[in-house]
Amino acid sequence: MSGSKKITVCVEGNIGSGKTSLLDHFAQFPEVSTLAEPVDKWRNMNGNNLLDLMYSDPARWSCLFQSCVQLTMLNNHTIPVKAPIKMMERSIHSGRYCFVENLYQNGLMSAPEYAVLDQWFQWITTNVDVKPDLIVYLRSSPEVVAERIRRRARDEERAIPDSYLRALHELHEDWLVRRCRFSLPCSVLVLDADKDLQMLKEEFNSRKHEILCCSAVKSPVKGPRSPTPAAAI
Repeated sequence: MSGSKKITVCVEGNIGSGKTSLLDHFAQFPEVSTLAEPVDKWRNMNGNNLLDLMYSDPARWSCLFQSCVQLTMLNNHTIPVKAPIKMMERSIHSGRYCFVENLYQNGLMSAPEYAVLDQWFQWITTNVDVKPDLIVYLRSSPEVVAERIRRRARDEERAIPDSYLRALHELHEDWLVRRCRFSLPCSVLVLDADKDLQMLKEEFNSRKHEILCCSAVKSPVKGPRSPTPAAAI
């Protein structure tokens, strides 16, 4: 990388596709700051667990939850980091193109709610620099991610039906692979995320120069490094 240009890499994929594993792997490198999805904020927005509300009654709470997602992901996009590479778990783009779209298509978000969220998204992407330099798509089958979700047994995810995972998979495929729906903000690197964790880590390492946009990669720091937290809103 030349000069002081910062690189932003967004890691996209279905629930359970291995995004956290990729971020944890690259958190070891001194030139990378990682920003996880702000799940803790979604679980505790002034004492309200919006994530649990959305999964338990999406028709009632999906618009409110996605408004919170849009706000907190905007925060992740714009927060400054010291390292030359910012690696984000998901983005404001997948929030709109995959998750909001899925809720609307399945009748869990009304047309007026959808229109308002879309207008906010259009304003943000027109007036704020939220364009990443690369999307890394962890491509995984709905069957594999369903099994991973069952194994990790997060409370809020117990109510996720397999049909929801299949719908999200198709929307990610339409956007990032088939490229037949919505626009791409940058180039896309597709990785096979159906592999087991050890094989995935080996691929992360072998393709690190592609994942980090061909930057000069130093040796990892000794011992695990905590991901860089997002700033409070």
